[in-house]
Amino acid sequence: MIFNGKTILVTGGTGSMGKTLVRRALTGELGTPKKVIVFSRDEAKQHEMRMSYLHKLVATDEVIYRNFMNVLEFRIGDVRNYADVCSVVRHADIVINAAALKQVPACEYFPTQAVLTNCMGASNIVRAIGENDYPVDTVVAISTDKACKPINVMGMTKAIQERIFITANILNSRTRFIGVRYGNVLSSRGSVIPLFHDQIRNGGPVTVTVPEMTRFLLSLEQAVDTVFAALRGAKAGELYVPDAPSATVINVAKALIGDLDINIEVTGIRPGEKMHEIMVSEEEANRCVRRGKYFAIKSMLPELNHSDDKEPSAITSEFSSANHPLDLEGTKHLLKINRLMVDDIDPLVNGELLR
Repeated sequence: MIFNGKTILVTGGTGSMGKTLVRRALTGELGTPKKVIVFSRDEAKQHEMRMSYLHKLVATDEVIYRNFMNVLEFRIGDVRNYADVCSVVRHADIVINAAALKQVPACEYFPTQAVLTNCMGASNIVRAIGENDYPVDTVVAISTDKACKPINVMGMTKAIQERIFITANILNSRTRFIGVRYGNVLSSRGSVIPLFHDQIRNGGPVTVTVPEMTRFLLSLEQAVDTVFAALRGAKAGELYVPDAPSATVINVAKALIGDLDINIEVTGIRPGEKMHEIMVSEEEANRCVRRGKYFAIKSMLPELNHSDDKEPSAITSEFSSANHPLDLEGTKHLLKINRLMVDDIDPLVNGELLR
């Protein structure tokens, strides 16, 4: 079991994905960790997260609660600060780098800030391990489909983050540096689903940028599944990608609105947005192999690929959200099974209340 007796460090551990990953780690599904360290710079979010564990009294949460009392630790710090990174990485066996600036428009207006967190933060982790000979076993980079053929600052900085971690395998072969790349997480903070929920609760309108725009969609649990799959099976320098469905933005809006009397307003594309996202580019398709339910993109660096490794390519062209988006019924089904319809989030929301 990968986590058994290990210290797991989650940078950005108070974010939507980080919190889900910490909860899953504490359940023991990959083994019982010695310690799980949540590292972030927001003391308020850390306090809220700490209290949420203290108040868990439901029987099904017993394992999490019991582990919290002995295992879960919170550290204030910033991945931008090398000293902060050294102070926390030195204790870790496995590092999962979920710290990021991920809002596309914000990164467009403040590109230097995106570079400092997404690129220099990654560099600080690699530097800390290499310069101090910390015995870290594995580092997982959390990336995004926006890093593939990037057109916005968020994607560009995430693409550089991928390369920083992949290349780290060359100079530090004792540590396995791998990554995951996935699309929109359905209920993560700042994503379109919570925005649509708020707009529906307030009676609309629901604002859609471009109706034909498509996005890959997966749940927070599936995002963590991808990280766990990479931890189990990724070779040094590989990126794991889920074989995720996609949908048009207009169908997501229509599925959530349902029979409610709410208007949809088209607002136009935002700074840095793509019409369609790409999970695997046509160039990467040549070195993309199948690993169970996932694709693995092999490194372009020859030092990380062995001549005796003859895995066949899994795809022949780019993996784009425009390829086979779900229809309206398929989108409704996807949101229902993930309990993301408005009534699942807030049972008080219905046609009468909205009017």
